[in-house]
Amino acid sequence: MTSNRFLRAASRTFTAGAAALLIGAATVPSLVTPAAAADGPASVADLAQGLLGAVVNISTSQRVKGTEGPGAVPMPQLPEGSPFQDFFDDFFKNRPGEQGNPSQKVQSLGSGFVVDAEQGIVVTNNHVIADADDIEVNFSDGVTLKATLVGTDTKTDVAVLKVDPKGHKLTAVKFGDSSKMRVGDWVMAIGNPFGLGGTVTVGIVSARNRDINSGPYDDFIQTDAAINRGNSGGPLFNSDGEVIGINTAIISPSGGSIGIGFSIPSQLALGVVDQLRQFGETRRGWLGVRIQPVTDDIAESLGMATAKGALVAGVIKGGPVDNGTILAGDVIIKFDGRDVNEMRDLPRVVAESTVGKAVDVVIVRKGVEQTVKVTLGRLEDGEKLASGENGTADKDNGDEAPAVSTASVLGMTVGELNDETRTKFGIAAEVSGVVITEVTKDSAAAERGIQAGEVITEIAQESVATPKDVMDRIAALKEQGRKNALLMLASKTGELRFVTIRMD
Repeated sequence: MTSNRFLRAASRTFTAGAAALLIGAATVPSLVTPAAAADGPASVADLAQGLLGAVVNISTSQRVKGTEGPGAVPMPQLPEGSPFQDFFDDFFKNRPGEQGNPSQKVQSLGSGFVVDAEQGIVVTNNHVIADADDIEVNFSDGVTLKATLVGTDTKTDVAVLKVDPKGHKLTAVKFGDSSKMRVGDWVMAIGNPFGLGGTVTVGIVSARNRDINSGPYDDFIQTDAAINRGNSGGPLFNSDGEVIGINTAIISPSGGSIGIGFSIPSQLALGVVDQLRQFGETRRGWLGVRIQPVTDDIAESLGMATAKGALVAGVIKGGPVDNGTILAGDVIIKFDGRDVNEMRDLPRVVAESTVGKAVDVVIVRKGVEQTVKVTLGRLEDGEKLASGENGTADKDNGDEAPAVSTASVLGMTVGELNDETRTKFGIAAEVSGVVITEVTKDSAAAERGIQAGEVITEIAQESVATPKDVMDRIAALKEQGRKNALLMLASKTGELRFVTIRMD
């Protein structure tokens, strides 16, 4: 994948406004026939003309402190009566940061769209308006309205603004269904690149379901329609004039478009917008588990035919499934009727579910597929619980512990977990299992990132309590012809993860 240093938000730090699009009372009819869309439209002039009035620019300003501090350039000491005295007085004494001029106004721009013409609701990216003191929405006919912030969501980079609908007659467009978009479909972006408002670009859907590591719910539409800085928050239209994406980021070594842009799909954005409008915040579903990918090695260790689903690495105490409904080591392959093909699918489908909803979850437990019923909690509440669990500080005591019963296996030396080893490695009282006291360099265990001080709690989904248990389980797996051993490891504070180690 392209280095993240080339991944840029499609707008930031400019001097003019930004673009936005509206959804609500007035809608824009289809202006391109299916035949024309299939062949590639010879002209999109009619479509663009019907949409430009709905697209607006969003400009923000922020008050920042002046140039005081260690990095500031001090005023030079000049001789009395120097001819340069007035020049330096103007430059240094009247600069931002000095008394009487404590701050300066920094402006940025982006694009966005209004989701309700009657209420004056505008949608944009969170990063377009982040930390802004003043937000203005600029329409294509030159009218400018002050905007207030309704709510933001950093996880999807969506923000909702509100303008006075009486201050200007708003035109609205509607959200379309991004799930119906196919690779090769024509799309059109309208926005405010480099401060050039009302700019129209056309391209195709280059790819779907892109994960660019920008957040937990990455599911971007990739397009080659030119998107540049200043396009952030602007609409990506289908050939019917419906918004099927919110332009958010680009990959570019130079800062300009190279034909790789990313849009938040409307299927994801619409639910976030509705929640922000209704509550001023998001209210996402929460399962209360820690997960990790199911690799080929893990699938083989669990007796699964194919590597799919999300492996439950731990259950959060006090969460929705802290009642034994779902256990560490389970693999979730379906949630509320939706397939979980890979780990990143699960957080998204859970987050899109309603808080308090009872859902069916299909899991694989010790090789057996079964269905359990789960009532979802609220993610925002769960994040507080999770942070509380991880709040215990690691201890590091350098005192030598007395000799204990040990065993060497798979490049690790393991020992009994008792008061002495707990003190030596700073292991929490609630952690149980067999402690890893040493990892051989260049061993299979070292390749998997296993470290001394971690605790083996299970091997192949069976608990271990002594070094002899570890040896017996490894021997049994080898007799069964297994190539890998699946270990559940606990950190010093009790956070769990699964690791497979080769046994050859």
